[in-house]
Amino acid sequence: MALSRRALLAAVAGGALTGCRTRRVAEGPASPSASATVSAAGTPSATPSVAPIGTPPATPSAVPPAASRERTRAQMVQRYGGTAPRDWGLEVAGVITELPEGESAMALTFDACGGPGGNGYDAELIGFLRGRGVAATLFLNARWIDANPDVFEQLAADPLFEIGNHGTIHRPLSVTGRSAYGIAGTGDVGEVYDEVTGNAHKLTELLGHPPRFFRSGTAHYDDVATRVVADLGERVAGFTVNGDGGATLSAAEVRREVASAPPRAIVIGHMNHPGGGTAPGVAAAVPGLLAAGRRFVRLSDMM
Repeated sequence: MALSRRALLAAVAGGALTGCRTRRVAEGPASPSASATVSAAGTPSATPSVAPIGTPPATPSAVPPAASRERTRAQMVQRYGGTAPRDWGLEVAGVITELPEGESAMALTFDACGGPGGNGYDAELIGFLRGRGVAATLFLNARWIDANPDVFEQLAADPLFEIGNHGTIHRPLSVTGRSAYGIAGTGDVGEVYDEVTGNAHKLTELLGHPPRFFRSGTAHYDDVATRVVADLGERVAGFTVNGDGGATLSAAEVRREVASAPPRAIVIGHMNHPGGGTAPGVAAAVPGLLAAGRRFVRLSDMM
């Protein structure tokens, strides 16, 4: 994906980004290795936005419980310990950056990073999504869950939302210790395993089923780490449009970025920085998209 005005704006707005913050990328098509090619499902709700979101995200019987399908740490280290990565960044093989071909819907995704990335809860944002019947995928870090147990329970019970894995301590996913925005990445295959499975086990226990999607802290990966995630039964969710510049953009900037997201876009934002520009910006952008016939879906509704 070629860089654009969006990539440049991130550098100006964010500087050395930290916590959950990630740089913005252009909205062009992802490379074939990063794109998903899967079947579609529709979705209506209180508004023309979503489709039958009366049930929780699907957990097909073909996907066994995490305990039975998950490889052990030692197995993963043995399998990938001697493999050198060839690529690093936001878009590497195994990262889904847009919805499947032929779709006109878009997916809003919101990260909650926890720890130094912020344990706050943007009730205004979630309240708006609920009021308009707008579906979203929420990527929650283990530390944020521990800091917000009651809120987590409410979000997990709401069929508008699905819960994704945002890691155990919010680290970029690398097998060589690569860092992003000053945040040290996982140092080897064993640490990749720990970052993914620590929170996956927590979510499986709380939700009653394993998470289907994973997004690392900073959304950076190398191509060996994404293979580890896949072997652990989760899909790596990247993004097409960075909607809030790592929770640094003003409401007007968030509105502009979300409103300009094309069909099939996966939009990343943050739900752990109340009082920022994310909630009012999303609230300003979504009505126009709904009026234009755009649907909002959870990732599991499309893949």
